[in-house]
Amino acid sequence: MNADATAAASQAEDILQVNNIEVIYNHVILVLKGVSLSVPKGGIIALLGGNGAGKTTTLKAISNLLHSERGEVTKGAILYHGRPVMQLDPAELVRRGVIQVMEGRHCFEHLSVEENLLTGAFTRRDGARAVQQDLEMVYSYFPRLKERRKSLAGYISGGEQQMVAIGRALMSRPETILLDEPSMGLAPQLVEEIFGIVKNLNEQEGVSFLLAEQNTNVALKYAHYGYILESGRVVMDGPAAELRENPDVKEFYLGISEKGRKSFREVRSYRRRKRWLS
Repeated sequence: MNADATAAASQAEDILQVNNIEVIYNHVILVLKGVSLSVPKGGIIALLGGNGAGKTTTLKAISNLLHSERGEVTKGAILYHGRPVMQLDPAELVRRGVIQVMEGRHCFEHLSVEENLLTGAFTRRDGARAVQQDLEMVYSYFPRLKERRKSLAGYISGGEQQMVAIGRALMSRPETILLDEPSMGLAPQLVEEIFGIVKNLNEQEGVSFLLAEQNTNVALKYAHYGYILESGRVVMDGPAAELRENPDVKEFYLGISEKGRKSFREVRSYRRRKRWLS
């Protein structure tokens, strides 16, 4: 991301604010501890960290999907355009412009690609013509889906299913998309393709993104700003370009140190040595 785009994103209005939230599951398991972050209008924000860091829980707290898993936000506040949204049901949040693309792609396998996409317009009330126009817009970003529009979603590839999941979210006309692990299970070439489409949607359609991702390298390549979660806490944040050059991030998340690339076995012990937690 170029410096001008990063600066513009940092100066934009924060449309989503997460202020010092705490999340508890089953009334006893503390998962998030004082997490704060913000998403500016027109920004791509990366939420980084390993398995169990709290990335998915953070997204579900924002989209109000915790209750189905016996989780709840017990402290802090979540604001969208300056208004609290913690008491809204997920459908109302979608109507206000916030939608989550779940980890694992979650297509309706027995429906066609096009039927899956049209389910994303369920909450809209602006007529069939507007929905059809947006369907064509989705196909312009995902031409492969237009080719497969009559195929059952359960029989298309993992990369195509990820495209369906993002396209379905676009059909709700979102202002902000919460994107959970878009690279999971995909070949590197497909990962670059998906993130390239995210970048285009951000720049051409003005969609803001908060994406949770383990693939730190590709996430920081496309994001404007990043937050690193560890054990339910934000341990570092900053402009994506700065995080990519940070020696701790290089060593512990990109597997690179001043002595060269590290093996996974060497990197695994980072929790005992991480400088920003000492």
